[in-house]
Amino acid sequence: MAAAVDALDAKILRLLLEQPRTSVREYARVLGVARGTVQARLDRLERDGVITAYGPSVSPAALGHPVLAFVHIEVTQGHLDDVGDALAEVPEIIEAFSITGAGDLLTRVVARDNEHLEDVVQRLIQLPGVVRTRTEMALRERVAHRVLPLVEAVGRAAATTGRDRAAGARREG
Repeated sequence: MAAAVDALDAKILRLLLEQPRTSVREYARVLGVARGTVQARLDRLERDGVITAYGPSVSPAALGHPVLAFVHIEVTQGHLDDVGDALAEVPEIIEAFSITGAGDLLTRVVARDNEHLEDVVQRLIQLPGVVRTRTEMALRERVAHRVLPLVEAVGRAAATTGRDRAAGARREG
């Protein structure tokens, strides 16, 4: 079940995403609420798994790995966990997901250049349990990883729901 995020939570999340190095005290000042309220909300959002991490976003390209590819991996039945564990040992794999459709796993792989990408894919093919791979190279990022538009949509929906509940209560009262 999804954690309930209300309009204030959404405002806090927006500030956290837009100004991650700002203090809780400053968030409270901007929002016009008590510092304790903001801290309690942040603690709950962490506990509920809405906030999953704090820290910098690091660019693989700036680390010398500008090539991005998506590698679909087909796995021998019964070996998904073994292959998943082996993928975790490959530093160039920055994400891996179990998927439906063609293939069993989808990985996001970074490399220094095309030759390095080929070496990484060859390493994947040699993992026990891997049947075949299919690689797609990213040409250009069109939409960077983001969650702010989703946070804003959830916040608008929560605000609308809150207004609708308040209006309903006034009608009933």
